[in-house]
Amino acid sequence: MNFQREVRNRLAFMEQRIPRWVPAAAVLGLFAAWEAVCRSGLVSALFLPAPSAILTTGWDMLASGELAANTAASLWRICAGFILGSAAGLLVGLAVGFSRLAEAVGNPVIYALYPIPKLALLPLIILWLGIGEVSKITIISLGVFFPVVINTYSGVKNVDPLLLKVAVSFKATRFSIIRKVVLPGALPVIFAGLKLAAGTALLLLVAAEMIAAKEGIGAMVLHYGDLMLTTKLMVGVLTLSLLGFIFNYGLEWAERKIIPWKH
Repeated sequence: MNFQREVRNRLAFMEQRIPRWVPAAAVLGLFAAWEAVCRSGLVSALFLPAPSAILTTGWDMLASGELAANTAASLWRICAGFILGSAAGLLVGLAVGFSRLAEAVGNPVIYALYPIPKLALLPLIILWLGIGEVSKITIISLGVFFPVVINTYSGVKNVDPLLLKVAVSFKATRFSIIRKVVLPGALPVIFAGLKLAAGTALLLLVAAEMIAAKEGIGAMVLHYGDLMLTTKLMVGVLTLSLLGFIFNYGLEWAERKIIPWKH
C-alpha cells in the first residue's frame, strides 16, 4: 500500500504576499481614527490638533514660504552631515575590518567613544566650532559615523573567507580584493547601518536646531511650542516624519539597485 502524506508549509504566513495598498490603508486608517477622536471633543485641539487642521495650516505655511525655508535649511544640514559621517564611517570600517593593525588601534577607540551620548557633546562642539552650520553638521556626522563604522566592520568580518582565499590565489591586489570581494559582501550590513544612522541623524538635527539655530524644522518646532501653537508645531513634527520616511525609502531604493541579489 502506498501512503501519501501532504506536507503543509507551516511558514507560509511569513512568505505571504501583501497587496501594495495595505500600508497606505493602514496610514489612512490611523489618520481617520485620529480625526474622529479630535472631532468627538474628547481631546482639546490645544493638546492634539486634528489632521485636517494640521494639513490646512501646513498648506498656509507652505504658501507663505515659511515651511519651505525651514525644510531647506534642515535638508542641507542633514544631507551634509549624513554624507560626511557615512563616508568616514565606511572608510574607517573597511580599514578596521581589513587590516589587523588598524583593528588593534581603532577598535578600542571606536568602542570607547560609541557609548557617549552625542547630545552630551553638543555644548562642547558649539564651544569649539561656534553656533554656525559647522557645529550642527559635525554633531550629525558624529551620530552617523558610529553606526556605519560598526556595521561596516561587522560586514567585512562576515565576508566568506573562501572568497578571500580564491581572490588571493588569483593574485588579486588588496585594492581589488576590497573593491570586488569585501565591499560587495559587506554591503547588506552596511545598508543596515545607514538606515540606523538616518534615524540618529534626524534626532541630532532637531536637537542641534533647537539649541542653536534661527532656521530649520527643529527651531520651528521649538518656537511654536513656546507659543503653544500646537497646530503649527505638529506641522513641523509631521514634516520630520515625512523626511524620515523619504530617507528610509531612498536608502531602500538604493539598496535594491546596488545589491539586487539580496532581494
